Amino acid sequence: MTDFIERIKNGEILVADGATGTNLQKTGLVSGQSPESWVLEQPDKILALASSFVDAGSDILLTCTFGGTRLRLRESPLADSVVQINHRAVELARKAASRRTGVLVGGSLGPTGLLMQPYGPMTADEAAAAYEEQAGALTEAGVDLLVIETQFALDEAKAALEGARRVTDLPAVVSFSYDRGVRTMMGVKPAQVTGAFLPLGAVAFGANCGTTLENMEKILGEYRTASPDATLRVWAKPNAGLPELGADNQAVYKVTPQEMGEFARKYVAAGARIVGGCCGSSPEHVAAMADAVKGK
Repeated sequence: MTDFIERIKNGEILVADGATGTNLQKTGLVSGQSPESWVLEQPDKILALASSFVDAGSDILLTCTFGGTRLRLRESPLADSVVQINHRAVELARKAASRRTGVLVGGSLGPTGLLMQPYGPMTADEAAAAYEEQAGALTEAGVDLLVIETQFALDEAKAALEGARRVTDLPAVVSFSYDRGVRTMMGVKPAQVTGAFLPLGAVAFGANCGTTLENMEKILGEYRTASPDATLRVWAKPNAGLPELGADNQAVYKVTPQEMGEFARKYVAAGARIVGGCCGSSPEHVAAMADAVKGK
């Protein structure tokens, strides 16, 4: 099994996994409840979901640690269990990954939920320290790469990468959430991401979550225009469309697996080398994307 960077350099298209939170909600996770709590309380359900993604064709599994920083967990009983949660999440992902040769485990590092100064209370040092702790725990537990995901502000994403680099030299993906079409809520553009993180050594860039499948294609086009260098490795992990409120007040995502598969092909044509799904994306969506880009 070659590593993440080698596989991308060799021209392989990798399929990431689908959604964590929205799929766990279907099995009983209460809206607003931290998925990280289930890493300790309901590990069998975390393992079952990860295993279903492997069976669907995922080459990369993300750990259930999106909210696994001390800052994100600061108001919960889990605030002092950061290392335990991240270690256990990697253990579960590793077990699922063992179902098929060559499946990589990516350590998920999501936003802290705080704005950095001068817009909010968080300092760059506090952010970097929180990400350092999480990245250290994920690395100790044995992830293959780090995925700094769903970012919306350059300063926090930089702090995340800085914190990670204090404790590990694992490959790092930096993925932003463009929830204002082709801009983040803080106005960040794809060109700014490549400009900021190429010099800092991130090995892949891209987008996850966001709005529509069509907007994701536009975002990838902007990444490609900003950095046409063939060594650029682009990551695309969109939602299964925009959510609608269902009869039970639960979010409903109406994009079909077939549609996700069709757009996965478009993303690869636009330069993406890693494709997957975010909110609303089931194992069936992932299977359709894997079939579309790899003929599985």
